[in-house]
Amino acid sequence: MSLPSTAVSAEELKTLSSKAIAAKDTAYCPYSNFRVGACILTQSGEFITGANVENASYPVGTCAERVAFGTAVVAGHKHFKAIAVATDIKPAASPCGMCRQFMSEFTFPSFPIYMYDVDGNHTIITMGELLPKSFGPGDFP
Repeated sequence: MSLPSTAVSAEELKTLSSKAIAAKDTAYCPYSNFRVGACILTQSGEFITGANVENASYPVGTCAERVAFGTAVVAGHKHFKAIAVATDIKPAASPCGMCRQFMSEFTFPSFPIYMYDVDGNHTIITMGELLPKSFGPGDFP
C-alpha cells in the first residue's frame, strides 16, 4: 500500500495558510480569548476549515483541529494532504495531545502540519514527529 502524497504546492500552501488564519475570526473563545483556526487540505483538493469552540465547562470545548477534521469526515472525506493551524501567539502553538491522537486516526507519519504564529510565519512538523509511536487504526486486526 502506498501512502498518499504529502507534496503541497506553493499555491495550495498559500490557500491553506490564508484559510487557517482567517478561520481564527470564527473562533468562539469568550473564556480564554485564545483564537485558533485550522484548515485541512483533502487529497481531492478541497479546503475545510475549523476554529476552536469553547464552553464554560472547559473540557467540553473543541479545538480547531478536531472541528476541521470532524467537518471533513462527516462530509465524506477520509484522505488528507496537510493541515495548517494558526494562533495569535509567537512562537506558533502545536496541536494539543487530544488533537494529536484525533488527527492520527486520519493521517500517516509523514503528514505535514503547518503551524502559523501571530505574524503569519510558520514551522512544519510531521505527524510522526508530533506523536511518535502512536496508537491508531493500524493497531486493530
